[in-house]
Amino acid sequence: MLSLRKMFAIIFGSLLIACGINFFLMPNKVLDGGVIGLALIANYLFDTKVGFVLFLCSIPIFAYTWVRDRSLFFHSLYGMLFLSYFVDLLDSRRPYAAVMMSHPFLASVLGGICIGIGFGIMLRNNTSTGGIDLLAKLLARQMGLNVGILILFMDAVVVIIGGVLFSAETFFLSLASIGVGGLATSVVTVKYFSY
Repeated sequence: MLSLRKMFAIIFGSLLIACGINFFLMPNKVLDGGVIGLALIANYLFDTKVGFVLFLCSIPIFAYTWVRDRSLFFHSLYGMLFLSYFVDLLDSRRPYAAVMMSHPFLASVLGGICIGIGFGIMLRNNTSTGGIDLLAKLLARQMGLNVGILILFMDAVVVIIGGVLFSAETFFLSLASIGVGGLATSVVTVKYFSY
């Protein structure tokens, strides 16, 4: 059973991440790393619902987590479900979401901050949204590698794919967003969380 504090962290963290995605990244076709980045690529190419694709892409990762670490499975499952719901609820095509279209770099930075703080709040409370972070955490344990390096590598692959599919601008704005997001996550989790 989840504590009230953990449930609040999951809901508030997921909402911050969804705001960063919908209000800042999507109007400018900027990517995040990991599964969110893959869901954004699908949205930009095929106009799919980001939350739904996020949910579908997470199924194999959660199946693997179920086998490897059930407590981590349950703590992350709620985060993934709330994030998928909030991302589609706050659909970026709504008029209020396009405020930052005329300032793509600023939007990328603000989006990265929102996403980073959201992830940081969740990680600080020993939960997550699943995705690549969850997979990297499990693989790092199994392979004896640094989880941060694995996440960075997986995020880089997604951003490079996006840069090839879309534009150099998408690539560089995505790098800015991910870099600032990583710093924001680090600030929120410093001295409170370790792998």
